[in-house]
Amino acid sequence: LSVSLSVSLSLCLSVFLSVSDLLLSDEVSDTTSDLMLAKMLQMQFDREFDDQLRREEKKFNGDSKVSISFENYRMVHPYEDSDSSEDEVDWQDTRHDPYRADKPQTTPRKGFTGKGKNITTKHDEVTCGRKNTARMDNFAPEVLVGDGLGMDLKLSNQVFNSLKQHCYSEQRRSARLHEKKEHSTAEQAVDPRTRLLMYKMVNAGVLEHINGCISTGKESVVFHADGGSLEEQPVPDEVVLKVFKTTLNEFKNRDRYIKDDYRFKDRFSKLNPRKVIRLWAEKEMHNLTRMKKAEIPCPEVVLLKKHILVMSFIGKDHVPAPKLKDVKLGSEDMKNAFYQVLHLMQLLYQECNLVHADLSEYNMLWHEGKVWLIDVSQSIEPTHPHGLEFLFRDWMSFTVLDVEVGAS
Repeated sequence: LSVSLSVSLSLCLSVFLSVSDLLLSDEVSDTTSDLMLAKMLQMQFDREFDDQLRREEKKFNGDSKVSISFENYRMVHPYEDSDSSEDEVDWQDTRHDPYRADKPQTTPRKGFTGKGKNITTKHDEVTCGRKNTARMDNFAPEVLVGDGLGMDLKLSNQVFNSLKQHCYSEQRRSARLHEKKEHSTAEQAVDPRTRLLMYKMVNAGVLEHINGCISTGKESVVFHADGGSLEEQPVPDEVVLKVFKTTLNEFKNRDRYIKDDYRFKDRFSKLNPRKVIRLWAEKEMHNLTRMKKAEIPCPEVVLLKKHILVMSFIGKDHVPAPKLKDVKLGSEDMKNAFYQVLHLMQLLYQECNLVHADLSEYNMLWHEGKVWLIDVSQSIEPTHPHGLEFLFRDWMSFTVLDVEVGAS
């Protein structure tokens, strides 16, 4: 009540001051009529009321996205609030532009305009040609339609439909190329999604920074990185990121190693080719975990994130351990390596219940006088339908080292 009383007093005071100013002004001739004075007082009072109404409307709506308007309760129409005595007239040329797509020429309901010989229907060639020219403004921005300003261009329906179909075809082709670029494997297996995953690992502190590529193969690319920290387990100072390629172009027979593996066959049948890559990385993680429990020299798993497997680095000071194929060993070291590989195959089969399935000098490293096994994503159990076949193939690859050593 006190607030309403103060508002009313302020309104009355403002009206009184306005009337006093009018009476004391020199232009007394405009206020000699009582009717004019009453209208001016009423106008002033209505404006004060409208200002109060606007404040109440603003307070009522607040920050709500849906607002309620009090315009119907206003006392003064908006056009009466304008200070300008006369609206300005734009004397620019307002003739109809036949090339503007937002203002096409319309045809009456009866379907034609004019009389007698001057009848023009909606199928008129000139009218349709100009409308088609105007509709070209609605094409995609990347479609170059040219500048037809000042020219009386007319496109036939056949030409316009051909241009429209070409425009749609280009848009679809551009979308396919963009999607293919985003989802395909770029050089060194780093597509935009993979790059984002690697960035998130660095941003989360799992990795300090990624140094570069140290190895490439038919199924993956290996990057060297400096380790960071994890809450669950310690991270080595040097780690590797094994990024499995997200396409099957170079290694198309992956399903042979995984679809008959009882650990993954139920999940494999329900996945598309891109998600199979994640299953492939998970398979290597489980195989490495088995091998680590059997104390077989192999990389230690740190983290698995989709198709990126983070493992301990086999090497020292950013220098990776050489492959057994590339290292130059003496006769004694060669014999030692031969018996180590023989023992590793035995442990892998008996303790881990696994067959490497791709054993060769390219998948073994020589570090600190020991042979280290790597690339076990394709390793399977002996119960696999092709388990004995792969075991025999591993043994035949192993005999190459046997011949080099000279022990038969």
